[in-house]
Amino acid sequence: MSVLKYWLWLTTRPSIRPGEAAALAERLGGAEQVYVADRAEYELLGLPSKLREELCHKEMDWPERILEDCARRNIRILTIQDAAYPERLRQIDAPPALLYVKGKNLPFDERVVIGVVGSRRASPYGIEKAAELGRDLARRGAVVVSGVAQGVDAAALRSAIRAGGTVCSVLGGGIDVVYPSSSADLYRVVPQVGTLISEYPPGTATEGWHYPIRNRIISGLSLGVAAVEASVKSGTLITARTALDQNRDVFAFPGLAGNPGSQGTNLLIQRGEAKLIQSAADILVEYEGLYSARLRPGPPRKREKREPGAQEAPQHPRPKGPEPAPQAVDNSEGRAYSTFQEQTGEFTAEEKAILLALGEERLRPDDLVERTGLPASGVLASLTMLTMRGILAQRPGNFFEALILLREKD
Repeated sequence: MSVLKYWLWLTTRPSIRPGEAAALAERLGGAEQVYVADRAEYELLGLPSKLREELCHKEMDWPERILEDCARRNIRILTIQDAAYPERLRQIDAPPALLYVKGKNLPFDERVVIGVVGSRRASPYGIEKAAELGRDLARRGAVVVSGVAQGVDAAALRSAIRAGGTVCSVLGGGIDVVYPSSSADLYRVVPQVGTLISEYPPGTATEGWHYPIRNRIISGLSLGVAAVEASVKSGTLITARTALDQNRDVFAFPGLAGNPGSQGTNLLIQRGEAKLIQSAADILVEYEGLYSARLRPGPPRKREKREPGAQEAPQHPRPKGPEPAPQAVDNSEGRAYSTFQEQTGEFTAEEKAILLALGEERLRPDDLVERTGLPASGVLASLTMLTMRGILAQRPGNFFEALILLREKD
């Protein structure tokens, strides 16, 4: 019998806790030794009675089904004893005994890996900072690790992907279980440019209590974790605390004082638990020495002061000529009107089609798919990017409204 089946049998005991499978296998000399042990040996180990009872059931039907599901869905399984298992993750407390992996084989231990975490209900500021961070980390050659939830996670991942970067999503359920549905495009695209990872077998529903457990993997794979926006009581602060316990660096964007959505990140900075950052450069400067061959150079930093004796740059007068006509703004509707030709360089063809289809209406994604003829995945991706940039607003009922109206010139 394959050794992998013993690992699958062990990790699918219902009451086994995170890290317990790996610790038990190490104590007895391997997953197979745990399998062949008897009730008396389990009692000598001082295991809880419920777990002892579960370990006495030796059926292999479930492990065999998992192997079949993984083969059918092109999902690989790594055990903690495999050479390809990330060493950074192996060294944390309570490491996952198994990883289900779909996508590329990423050499995590050789790369600058940065976890990006934050609120699911992020403000426009939080979405903007997450997108900037994902983009700039990717451009410099860092790997972006996050979840797939809407808000900060999705914004960072989508921006990194658009920048041609490598990404990893750590899931709170089975790799084949898409949750939330709004992130369906990430389940499809991430394996093409990076990796999906879960410690849960295929078919496992995403549960709320999975996320704090999942977060130890995000920080465990990373050199540092960046918190973009978070309240005081949030999973983001749990991840930051886990990262500190794992001896990882923690970074945080400051937020507006008094804003509940920024109190968590501000508190991390205030306590000295996180380095205040304003850009990806503030993170990557910490790793340029050890990972210079893995990072691409960034733009030169701006000088904050003039050197002694340096002269001010000459101020050139503005060329004379007619002032450009101001854009008409309809304040009652909160929309800035501009012509299609003036805005044409700012949007992709798909985004233009969506904006023109919206006009002054509020439409659902399904309506836009029908009107534009674009694939649903493309419409969802464009809606996300336009919303992150403040071009669209999402209204109750999953309606979208354009805040900038494109109009053809007469």
